[in-house]
Amino acid sequence: MGSISGFQTVDFVIVGAYLVLLVALGLFLSRKKDGKEKDSKDYFLAGNTLTWWAVGASLIAANISAEQFIGMSGSGFRIGMCVAAYELMAAVTLILVAKFLLPAMIKSNIFTIPQFLKQRYNSGVGLAFSIFWLLLYVFVNLTSVAWLGALAIRQILGIDSLSFMGMQFDFLNVCILFLFIVAGIYSIYGGLASVAWTDVMQVVFLVGGGLITAYFALEAVSGVGKGAWEGFKIVYNYAKEIPQDTHFSLIVNKAHDPAAFKDLPGIAGVVGALWFTNLGYWGFNQYIIQKGLAAKSIDEAKRGLLFAGYLKILIPFIVVIPGITAFVLFHAQGADASQIPGLAQGYFDLHGTIAKADDAYPWLIRNFAPVGVRGLAFAALVAAIISSLASMFNSTSTIFTMDIYKEHINKNASEKRLVNVGRLVAFISLVVAAVTVRPLLGGLDQAFQYIQEYSGFVYPGIVIVFGLGLLWKRASGTAAIWTSILTLPLGILFKVCYPEIPFQSRMGYVAMLLFAAFITLSLADKKHAVSADSVADSDKKTMKKWGCILGSIAALLFVSAVAQKIAFAMGSEFALYLDNIGYSAMFVMVAMLTACSVFLYSNASSNVKDPKSLAVDLNLFHTGRGFAIASFGICAIVAALYVIFW
Repeated sequence: MGSISGFQTVDFVIVGAYLVLLVALGLFLSRKKDGKEKDSKDYFLAGNTLTWWAVGASLIAANISAEQFIGMSGSGFRIGMCVAAYELMAAVTLILVAKFLLPAMIKSNIFTIPQFLKQRYNSGVGLAFSIFWLLLYVFVNLTSVAWLGALAIRQILGIDSLSFMGMQFDFLNVCILFLFIVAGIYSIYGGLASVAWTDVMQVVFLVGGGLITAYFALEAVSGVGKGAWEGFKIVYNYAKEIPQDTHFSLIVNKAHDPAAFKDLPGIAGVVGALWFTNLGYWGFNQYIIQKGLAAKSIDEAKRGLLFAGYLKILIPFIVVIPGITAFVLFHAQGADASQIPGLAQGYFDLHGTIAKADDAYPWLIRNFAPVGVRGLAFAALVAAIISSLASMFNSTSTIFTMDIYKEHINKNASEKRLVNVGRLVAFISLVVAAVTVRPLLGGLDQAFQYIQEYSGFVYPGIVIVFGLGLLWKRASGTAAIWTSILTLPLGILFKVCYPEIPFQSRMGYVAMLLFAAFITLSLADKKHAVSADSVADSDKKTMKKWGCILGSIAALLFVSAVAQKIAFAMGSEFALYLDNIGYSAMFVMVAMLTACSVFLYSNASSNVKDPKSLAVDLNLFHTGRGFAIASFGICAIVAALYVIFW
């Protein structure tokens, strides 16, 4: 059996077997144990049974979806390696989340991120963010993952419509419904335990299948028997020979590629607002951090996040390199075919086209994955989509049930009632997302950039409100409310008034204003300040030392950024180069380091605090030698990749 997609019987068998195994495993994990009904902790936090490898695998399975396989690969096709900054800097961000943020959350004994806001500030802030996350999950996350996944399936299989009982159905709509149903079958009934433990299996498929697809695409480039490494060198050299091409540059130069610079403005991925995207996503995103909250212990959670950091470093090789490979192959057809041995030798026949960037990865699978491997690659893609959808269903139900239903509708709800409400809400979110997905996302060229930009409207406020609430004893509810109120209008205002500025830069400017507002309002809020307990002398000394170090670094970076502006105005060529790689992003790093310096000095020296602040206890952030070695390994690999692909 075959098809226009090139799928053979063995490919369909592999995909079918995977789906059967997934649903069977999910339902098996959903079963009652010893006849006991699940309580809210079992359903929403897997009974705090997750090991480090389950935490790490589930984090990555929830994160890697069609957004990466299709959206990021599409961005790799269009703008190149620079989009990998999201993945590489995410690996570094996971170290900070593991060391500083997650331990404080676990100590607070929370189910949800908005629940922490209620405890730390007030119920109004918590409710506002609960509603925000619900809207974001249903109308941005669920819809984008399902849409990109359905597009990929349609492109790979080469099917536009289906006939059934004399009626014609749009295959895209059928795919969307199919993905939602499969993800919902086990996640809605079984809760987080089913999601997390099936993710362990799914991450093997998606990482393994992704690497295998990349290998065979590169091997096809090199021609018969030459291997993937030779294919990579051919792709690299071809792209480098294109005048001012930036496909293999992690740092985009505005003078070389203004369009790519607008998506990722130079060094902003290292020192700029990308930190807010990553901290917001990995530190304060319910469907991500919920896996850490469900760990057996704080140490187990920390190890799980570091494991996820190493897996993140693999993602550019799984999705971005294939996107660049598709760019080279697609554009080398015809006159340049002789430069690609696989094309010159007629090693493969190309089917389909890349009408828009997000078609790149499906086009690769369809054309270059061999029989059997094609089914495995397709299963990997489906695994990525379904695991993300399952996590989002569970987190949507968790937030509504624990933050809205239990707090504002039925405070005395039984455990059984809470679980049933959670299941109902997950089902409703499935239906709403399925109905709205096409109107919201039809016609996009790079869905990954769409998701990043519109998430970027709110991430600065999220990071500031949550981060300072966790770490600064003077952070006040008044400051949190006003920061929450200002976040979205400021983002929209900058978008409307300065559309030509890259969205990463706009996000940085908004963050700087919000930092200033939050710190000023908190320090000025005398009415809600109470006497603070004295800090241990050793802790006080440590905080002052690091406050001084970070403040000094901020001052030096500020001077360098101002000097660059002055030299640029005077016509310096080096200053022009710095401007072209987005040196203005350094002001964002100055703002972040200054904020850290302020709260460290304030925690050490101030004799007042917000009445709902967390106790200052540096022992909470203590990590051992193993954590340090693993963290150094992540940073060293990321630094090496930036040096190689600068």
